[in-house]
Amino acid sequence: MNKKEIAEIRKQFSPENCAITRICGCYVDSEKNKKTSMKEAFLSFPEDEMFKYMDIFKKTLSGQTGKNLMSVEYTIAQEAVNTPHNFLMDLRESKLADDDLTDKFYDAVIENYISSEPYYIILIHAMYDIPGKTSDNVKMFDSSDDVYEFIMCSICPVKLSKAALFYDTLTSKIENHAPNWIVNAPLTGFIFPAFNDRQTDIHGCLYYIKKSDVLQVEFVKNVLGCALEMSADDQNDAFKNVLVDTVGSNGKIEDLLSVYREICERLEGSEWSGQECLLSKSDAEQLIVDDAWGGEVTEICFNESWDEHVGKDASLPVQNIAGGKKLAIECGNAEIKVEPWYSDGISEKIIDGQRCLVIPVNSHLTVNGIDLKGENGHE
Repeated sequence: MNKKEIAEIRKQFSPENCAITRICGCYVDSEKNKKTSMKEAFLSFPEDEMFKYMDIFKKTLSGQTGKNLMSVEYTIAQEAVNTPHNFLMDLRESKLADDDLTDKFYDAVIENYISSEPYYIILIHAMYDIPGKTSDNVKMFDSSDDVYEFIMCSICPVKLSKAALFYDTLTSKIENHAPNWIVNAPLTGFIFPAFNDRQTDIHGCLYYIKKSDVLQVEFVKNVLGCALEMSADDQNDAFKNVLVDTVGSNGKIEDLLSVYREICERLEGSEWSGQECLLSKSDAEQLIVDDAWGGEVTEICFNESWDEHVGKDASLPVQNIAGGKKLAIECGNAEIKVEPWYSDGISEKIIDGQRCLVIPVNSHLTVNGIDLKGENGHE
């Protein structure tokens, strides 16, 4: 699912567009015991309670694609009978009306989800009438092409709030507010099936994690029935390993900045288009070997390293390897961050026997907000 498709589903979590038919929930304590559960028609909730749930659902579809929101595809074997995929299909078709199925889902989550604190499992069923579009991409809300029927799960940590003083409007007094167990924003969740090309795609799902370094591998494997290759942090480390293995410490800073400048430009292009941009092995080889460091030995080192750390046929999302929208350069106690386009003039030189970083000053130069002029009095 790309950004536009995710945004289209997020818009359904509002009172005027609400497509949710049923909501189920289960509170699990820190000892993995089911303490209470509920099943309701979503529109039967009071309005203020609906808003709070909708905020949770929107957050389950928030963050960066490829980092917090990860599209997962199922293989033929993963869609066989008696698989988690088959169970999720049954759960969706039941519209969450089957108590046995929802209880089995709760049990699967509790068995595979790692948490040392209480949490609240929220499960919803929704049906979205997909509006048609004209040739110039304008939605026709009175013309529905298809119905996207899906389930979505949000797993929210439940934490004890702090005791505090508050103003009681009924008594007009300052009173003591006792600690309460508060449902927080979700840490993990998913939507099944996927919404790809604005259509139902039963061969995929979208997985959400708030912290990119906490994948919940067992949860993905045994509840969703699929596998995640690498986290965003692991992908970044893998790309760095490829650079180190290919070039070592002999590379020039100009060439290294050139590689990351190109990656940042691709990232900017993907943000404009709304499509996820992937760096394939051939793309990376052109950047690292052909454009930056050439040579037969370098090409061999690159191929061996990419196959080992990334995978022979695997690609890397550019947003996970760019290292941020600015390029960071560290030298001793100094750290410099520059815009990718500005890094073109940065170089390394030996001046008076000292290794120096040369940065052209093409505009004003300031120190703590004070403008400095050059030797000839020019800014």
